[in-house]
Amino acid sequence: KKWFDQLQDIGCIVCYNEGNPGVPADVHHIHKNSTRVDHFHSIPLCFNHHREGSKNDRWVSRHPWKKEFEKRYGDEWELFEQVKKLVIRLQASSSI
Repeated sequence: KKWFDQLQDIGCIVCYNEGNPGVPADVHHIHKNSTRVDHFHSIPLCFNHHREGSKNDRWVSRHPWKKEFEKRYGDEWELFEQVKKLVIRLQASSSI
């Protein structure tokens, strides 16, 4: 639960990377071999980047366009590593 709250605090990681931080996000669970890894291995994605279903000039949704999504925004595991670093930074700044 705490991890998901922290993801919500960051907002959509794709929007964040595009200079628009804090966009409300769903939790996207990363899959390996078509199976959800666990709840921890997840990234925050807004509706458009997560499950809206579009592939256009403005955005690509992760569902159903995984390959195009990763081509445009980066591998899910890379995004996950970035999210972990942001959470650590967020925790450090809130404990001051």
